[in-house]
Amino acid sequence: MFRVTVRDHIMIAHSFRGEVFGPAQSLHGATYVVDATFHRPDLDDDGIVVDIGRAGEQLRVVLADLNYRNLDDDPTLTGGNTTTEALAKLVADRLVDRIHAGELGATAAGITAVTVTLAESPVASASYEREL
Repeated sequence: MFRVTVRDHIMIAHSFRGEVFGPAQSLHGATYVVDATFHRPDLDDDGIVVDIGRAGEQLRVVLADLNYRNLDDDPTLTGGNTTTEALAKLVADRLVDRIHAGELGATAAGITAVTVTLAESPVASASYEREL
């Protein structure tokens, strides 16, 4: 399996519901390093997994909807906690939508899975992998 990873970051504010979150129940900020990994079993005719420039651009587009925002104020994110795990799934789902819309180019047709990892500190991260 071949993989290409692009990286960006976001800064958000949010709070959590549930005693398990302790002080994180209050509004707080987080900065995430976001890695998006594109998987495919073989390379295209040009010898690549995906156009790395387009992949980086589309990750940036997806993250722009979250960056510098209080996620508690986003009506599309109500009903659940915006944990690192949930945000990894959200970003992966939105990237897959962009692949299906052709935003990553014809090469992306060979992608079989996308993994998104959000690192919330140098020692903790969460990932979500989605097959296409």
